[in-house]
Amino acid sequence: MNITMIGTGYVGLVSGVCFSDFGHQVTCVDLSEEKIARLNQGEVPIYEPGLDEVMAKNVKANRLTFTTDLKAAVDGADAVFIAVGTPTRRGDGHADLSYVMAAAEDIAHAMTDYCVVVTKSTVPVGTNRQVAEVITKARPDAQFDVASNPEFLREGAAIDDFMRPDRVVVGVESERAKEIMGEIYRPLFLREFPIVYTDLESAELIKYAANAFLATKISFINEMATLCERVGADVKAVAKGMGLDGRIGNKFLHPGPGFGGSCFPKDTSALARTGQEVGVPMSITETVMRVNDQIKRRMIDKVMTLCDDTVNGKTIAVLGVTFKPNTDDMRDAPALTIVPALVGAGAKVRVVDPQGRHEGEALLPGVEWMDDAYDAAADAECVILLTEWNEFRALDLPALASAMKSPRMADLRNIYDQGDVMAAGFVAYTAVGR
Repeated sequence: MNITMIGTGYVGLVSGVCFSDFGHQVTCVDLSEEKIARLNQGEVPIYEPGLDEVMAKNVKANRLTFTTDLKAAVDGADAVFIAVGTPTRRGDGHADLSYVMAAAEDIAHAMTDYCVVVTKSTVPVGTNRQVAEVITKARPDAQFDVASNPEFLREGAAIDDFMRPDRVVVGVESERAKEIMGEIYRPLFLREFPIVYTDLESAELIKYAANAFLATKISFINEMATLCERVGADVKAVAKGMGLDGRIGNKFLHPGPGFGGSCFPKDTSALARTGQEVGVPMSITETVMRVNDQIKRRMIDKVMTLCDDTVNGKTIAVLGVTFKPNTDDMRDAPALTIVPALVGAGAKVRVVDPQGRHEGEALLPGVEWMDDAYDAAADAECVILLTEWNEFRALDLPALASAMKSPRMADLRNIYDQGDVMAAGFVAYTAVGR
């Protein structure tokens, strides 16, 4: 199949590369000449483990190309995927669909024959019908179908998620579109991965419902962690006991400083806004959002308490600022709330993150970036574990403590055992829900 992927951000690039690895002929399009030039030179503009190798293999096999020429890329395509950004719109919390609609209009002017226009971007209910209206208005003679094909990629594990998905969701309204989408995903069908065909609205809503439910689990266990601290329970034991119930499951029951990233904050906000617009308030989702904001602020209070209620003039080492490990994504990361609050309170903050510096330097002014956890902790009075990168899971605790002026640890990911930390020479330790 000939596939065109419009947008080479996280979703578009990963999807395009993986489709080419299925054996399809894929052309990735982007307006940014700089980004396309980098891709044509073999540079991957995002950090995703394994993506560079798969991309290089398929470029070498002449199955994957990159261009800024949308018209040429759409000409002759069996399917054109829209994978552009849908950021939260300022003022009302809804998804900004301007990039999606602009792409739809560009596709309309570039089409020369029938194709399926597939929305891969995360979009609110009704968007695919709007895409169809935009194309029809621009080109009344256009022959096409629209399809909704939401992505379910975890940053840091996107290649595996695409190649071995829990399910593929496809919203279609014609047999012709269904056949083309089935052929595109044939390699997964042959390996018996579930492909769920639905109407357009259901496909659009599945993505939001799934992310809102996962966000709910995170906020729930974070609330339980607060209760555990108050009553003397251990949230890790509580989460384990809950997770062994097959109806609940153990995933996303890990307490911490709140959820962030490109999906959960944006998608919960958009779902809540959709509910408001149609007169069906999403009360649980709205509470989840509120709890998540409260959890981030509570982490600041935990650090302040650990530091005898003041960080003014104190050196604090922050280990990890991306919203999760194995990504360079800083979008809505808890660090963007916690670190500025510490800087604003007079702390001298040193930051270490294996991939976060490129984005973080602009987002976290007033901090000192360092490459090594032990150097960052030298003469510090507190070390905060904020992102659970593997290199922070096996720290030499005695060496870390000996480097510090007043060794205190805020373990906001519950990586270490309190007894081990204190035995290593720390004078104070706090975790989440323990």
